[in-house]
Amino acid sequence: MKRSLFLLAGLTLLPAMAQAKTEISWWHAMTGANAEVVDKIAGDFNASQSDYELKPVFKGTYPETLNAGIAAFRAGQAPDIMQVFDVGTGVMMGAQGAIKPVAAVLKDAGYDFDKSQYLPGIVGYYSTPEGEMLSFPYNSSSPVLYYNKDIFEKAGLDVNNPPKTWAEVWAAARKIKESGAASCGYTSTWLTWIHTENFAAWNNTAWGTNENGLAGTPELEIDSALYVKHFQELADLAKEGVFVYGGRTSEAKQNFISGECGILTESSGGLGDIVKSGMNYGIGQLPYDDTAEGAPQNTVPGGASLWVMGGKSDEVYKGVGAFFHYLSQTDVQQYLHEESGYLPVTMAAYEATKASGFYEKNPARETPILQMMGKAPTANSKGVRAPNLPQLRDIQNEEYEKMLAGQQDAATTMKNAAERGNAAIKDATGG
Repeated sequence: MKRSLFLLAGLTLLPAMAQAKTEISWWHAMTGANAEVVDKIAGDFNASQSDYELKPVFKGTYPETLNAGIAAFRAGQAPDIMQVFDVGTGVMMGAQGAIKPVAAVLKDAGYDFDKSQYLPGIVGYYSTPEGEMLSFPYNSSSPVLYYNKDIFEKAGLDVNNPPKTWAEVWAAARKIKESGAASCGYTSTWLTWIHTENFAAWNNTAWGTNENGLAGTPELEIDSALYVKHFQELADLAKEGVFVYGGRTSEAKQNFISGECGILTESSGGLGDIVKSGMNYGIGQLPYDDTAEGAPQNTVPGGASLWVMGGKSDEVYKGVGAFFHYLSQTDVQQYLHEESGYLPVTMAAYEATKASGFYEKNPARETPILQMMGKAPTANSKGVRAPNLPQLRDIQNEEYEKMLAGQQDAATTMKNAAERGNAAIKDATGG
């Protein structure tokens, strides 16, 4: 009797062992509402097939996730998929042997890969100069302006007409504070991405030489007159208490959600938490400088993409390919776009969202896409690239913080940021 039970147990265990799923690890930096989207997408993918188990793991902020991934790779323990923010693109591109191009992963897994299916402004940013897509653009975003409609109404501002230029933002922010509608008129996340890199693209002015680094090693030009003017205006607002600095990444979003500040410039991907807060908000386009010739031009994508790490088994790569194929499906992209505020990465998902009437009901939700696709990119607006962009951002942030603390003016700030940045680029390239 005992022997037959043992055999029966063995027979029931064998099929289970044969059906063991291949685990796929996915390190990410999503928090709040966007972390919930990650978990739902992973759960839905796992439920859609029986061969692979995708396991998302939160690893901290964007910079922390990149640093954790680099350390794990050096220790021979890299994840299968790693979410890397836009400024880490140059770092990952230079890590030969550390990654496997997404185009190759999809092709080797048996999927037809056609980059024309993807939004050109996004896919181009994550591709080689020859056009090979290196990483999957999971959460691409464009900076936009959010405003608190209740605060606007209290301040006597037009709730249906958000400011379109920086001059209009400064005026509205001062009116908010002076009227007592809020203690802070304006705040912003990511001064490097929004007020420096996208400021360059949107106002069609150079961030650096060699097409902002896309055509070769750049020399920074962020000390030109337009930047100095813009940052001096920001410094003046800070001195008046009209602008409140929240931090280097997305911290200032809380200053807006809490009701402290009436206007926020932030990633379109910050929408989920703003919606979740229940506040009465509006969305406008990223402000531009009306003294800049050709402005507004086009914005460049931010957010992050998914990189596939090298040295994995064929079975893992098949699973990663299956996941990216799943992510490319129109209904998945449409969900990601509508739920999070990030841009759909395929043309089909964009067209499906438009056909569903979503933009008619939520007209401002198309704003980040139109900003990026409205005009053909120029040499100043294709994006920025440097071998050590995270370090350059750290340098810029250090100088901006000194300026906002009243320790130096904008001319000194931008001169120091450019000179220190150029020295860092030379060190990184051995120049």
